[in-house]
Amino acid sequence: MQHLLDVVRKACLPGLWAQGVKLAREGAVFGQEDRGDSIVVRVKTAAQVVAPTVMLYPGDEEWTCDCDGKSDPCAHVAAAAIAIAQSLVQAGGDLPGPAPAAAPAHIRYRLRRKGGGLALERSIVHPDGAEEPLKGSLAGQAGRGGKGGALHPTHEDQSVDRLVGARQHGYYPADREPELFAALAGSADVRLDDEKVAVSTEPIRPRGVLRDHQDGAALVVDRDPRVTEVVAAGVARCGGTLHLLGEVDLTGSRLERLPLRRVFARAEFGKLVTEVLPGLDRRIPIDVQSRRLPRAGGRARPRIHLELSQKDHTLSIAPSLVYGDPPAARIEDGRLLHLGGTEVPARDEPAERALLTRLRDELNLVPGRRVDFHGPDAIRFAARLREWGGAAAQEAHRSLFGGGSLVPRFVIEGRTFDVIFELEGDGAEGAEGAAPARCADAVAVIRAWQDGLPLVPLEGGGWAPLPEGWLSRFGDRVADLLAARRDDKEVPPAALPALAELCVELDRPPPPGLDRLAPLLDHFTSLPEAPLPEGVTATLRTYQRHGVDWLCFLRDAGLGAVLADDMGLGKTLQALCALRGRALIVCPRSVVHNWADEIRRFRPGLRHAIYHGPKRALDRRADVTLTTYAVLRMDAELLAAEAWDALVLDEAQAIKNPDSQAARSAYALRADFRVALSGTPVENRLEELWSLLHFTNRGVLGGRADFRDRYERPIADGAADAAARLRQKVRPFVLRRLKREVAPELPPRSESVLYCELEDSERDVYEAVRAATHKEVVARLAEGAGVLVALEALLRLRQAACHPSLVPGQKAATSSKIARLLEALEEAAEDGHKALVFSQWTSFLDLCEPHLREAGIAFTRLDGSTRDRAGVVAAFQDAAGPPVMLLSLKAGGVGLNLTAADHVFLLDPWWNPAVEDQAADRAHRIGQERPVMVHRLVAKDTVEEGILALQDRKRAIAGAALGGADQAAALTRDDLLALLM
Repeated sequence: MQHLLDVVRKACLPGLWAQGVKLAREGAVFGQEDRGDSIVVRVKTAAQVVAPTVMLYPGDEEWTCDCDGKSDPCAHVAAAAIAIAQSLVQAGGDLPGPAPAAAPAHIRYRLRRKGGGLALERSIVHPDGAEEPLKGSLAGQAGRGGKGGALHPTHEDQSVDRLVGARQHGYYPADREPELFAALAGSADVRLDDEKVAVSTEPIRPRGVLRDHQDGAALVVDRDPRVTEVVAAGVARCGGTLHLLGEVDLTGSRLERLPLRRVFARAEFGKLVTEVLPGLDRRIPIDVQSRRLPRAGGRARPRIHLELSQKDHTLSIAPSLVYGDPPAARIEDGRLLHLGGTEVPARDEPAERALLTRLRDELNLVPGRRVDFHGPDAIRFAARLREWGGAAAQEAHRSLFGGGSLVPRFVIEGRTFDVIFELEGDGAEGAEGAAPARCADAVAVIRAWQDGLPLVPLEGGGWAPLPEGWLSRFGDRVADLLAARRDDKEVPPAALPALAELCVELDRPPPPGLDRLAPLLDHFTSLPEAPLPEGVTATLRTYQRHGVDWLCFLRDAGLGAVLADDMGLGKTLQALCALRGRALIVCPRSVVHNWADEIRRFRPGLRHAIYHGPKRALDRRADVTLTTYAVLRMDAELLAAEAWDALVLDEAQAIKNPDSQAARSAYALRADFRVALSGTPVENRLEELWSLLHFTNRGVLGGRADFRDRYERPIADGAADAAARLRQKVRPFVLRRLKREVAPELPPRSESVLYCELEDSERDVYEAVRAATHKEVVARLAEGAGVLVALEALLRLRQAACHPSLVPGQKAATSSKIARLLEALEEAAEDGHKALVFSQWTSFLDLCEPHLREAGIAFTRLDGSTRDRAGVVAAFQDAAGPPVMLLSLKAGGVGLNLTAADHVFLLDPWWNPAVEDQAADRAHRIGQERPVMVHRLVAKDTVEEGILALQDRKRAIAGAALGGADQAAALTRDDLLALLM
């Protein structure tokens, strides 16, 4: 101690040392406490309420003082060193001087249990042991004399006084409990009730133990074993020391929730190691006793794992975000799931987010969600996956694309046809025990190639690249043959020529039975002449004789025919000459008697019967049975039960819709020889041609969907190769001649447009209709509504262009179009001409009749309500008959021979030119001796002008299929938008 005193004296400023000597002599040093390695005393000063505390470390020659003075050592350190040295002299040392002052009064703190909580009481304890309650604030008591000494509070006493504030006696500041315990921890006199205790600032927290449990682990959180009792909410006594309870949100303020227990399955070890234990360890001590718990590993890189499975043409994929290879952990719902192993990897969440973003943006996949891709979508996705890159793509590539290339192998036995696409290198030929080669379905290969896909699924799983070079040479022809063959893989007669051509290129022997089909292969240049049936009274023209030879050849070869000659070239006569055996002829009701007349005229030896009317009965003795499409629909089962040698559909466009009842009924009929007669085999769309060929030669154009994909859509998009392939395909079975080609003796047919200017009143009606419908219809079409939405608006506009009275709610005595028609009819009648006047609306014909009577122009009329059609036609054909016939386009457009007329007036142009052509050909047909004029009446500056332009654009589809005739196509949404703009 003497040595420490010397060190302090040398370090202390002279003035501060003098102050220290003075304080020591005045007995200002008190409260000496020996703590072994240090001595603690306090020093009274007149200027400070709280006596500074000095700590001296004799062994280390160090010291501290809490006076916050600027000099070190301060006067208080000097006084403490001097006083302690003097006390040592008095005890036998060598330093003279007064001993340290006796201890003054101090504050005693008593915590009393009260209603489940605590109350804080303070009292002054005097040196003689007397105790009196502290009244008022501590500041009022400091320095005041009492029984044996003044009270010199400590910093801790001051802190407690500030915490209790004005409330003083019995108040316990629970809301500032940690601060109170920090102050009480520095006090030497604290009691719990009447028992002296110490106060610690160390919170008592629960403890956790993790042990193995069954196949997982159990985590138990319980109280600290040092806790003797919980004396109040949030306060516990451990022996003789009071502690605050820590983590009361976990345990409860009185530890009432403990013990807590949770069992973790092995699959949850990842979460336990990376989340639960680190999170708890930051709050409470954890004793890990489990031997199977994996340890936390270092930082790792995540990757995408793709679980792939395939069934037929379906690819099923389930992506996951994992760590390790093989996966040791997987991320599910943002949490790490341990999958096994001795380590749980530390997550790299930025890398995880980057991988998830790429997976979503490039493959449109989300981890944990299985997605199935079917058919072409599966192939497209497999190709994208191959290009994706990374470890996941390499893994997928090994499982999906590990094989070689596909090698085609033909199987042609008799009339059966198949193509087998085998994976190169699979099933080594001749190797004992070798697995069979994996194959791809031929139809799937062709479909993938047509869709522009690079891959095709293998029947044994996985994908293989297409043999592009081989398919470019033979793909189209193989597709046609696969589509045409029957379920037993036998090629029908109609497809034998195509199979023969393929055999030649592949250096294979031709299929049997091909000899009798030789004319099909040389495009009928060697067509044998067929003997005409006995009793034929007609003299056939050259082209008609060729048509009969063609029909008879197909009949004898077991094939069907579509005779598509232009209107008026004698299709009925040619069909009658090819009939053999018992025949059924189905035709529109309007021409049933025409057929009966033609039979009596050209083949009088045939017995015919008409199967029609409410009391109809089938005459099985008849050579030819005549019926209508309406009866065919009603008696479909009865007629299908009969076995016919020949079946003829006249005006076969009646089955142009394959879904119609008429078409389905016709398909069901049984016949050895099937013929479809139609001057317009394609009116609206190529699917109509498919329907006719499906009736006559089922399978030659494949299935309906296949035809749509391979021909209809590509031709509509302008694919010339598709059109050429279709013409090549149908040429043997469709015969179409135009009048200008085979009947040059026919007088010319010319066409003209008679424009009409609308009167002001008519224009007002037209513009009102257009304004009322245009904005709404255009908007709905642009939103994707069907074309029917616009057809009604188009109908109203067309009617307004013809006559105001056709518009609901409007009346007018006449119209510009009727006035223009009367001028032309009067001129034609004066020159001795006869005229046909067509309209789609019988109501428009009704409006024309009064004006014809007023003008003195005689007329007759034929529409759907006409009963005696033959009488009306005969009257008009008579040279003395009326010069004008009014006809509805639907009732008068087919099956009539009206060659007495040489003028045709079309009152309301229709968007489908084929329908108008049929009407005009009522007059321009064999038997006509004068030039025929076709007049279209068109209102200027109306939708009718747009229809004329549309007709020109619609003359492409049928020509693409048939190679020549006027053509038509369906009305599309774009067409309607153009008309309504």
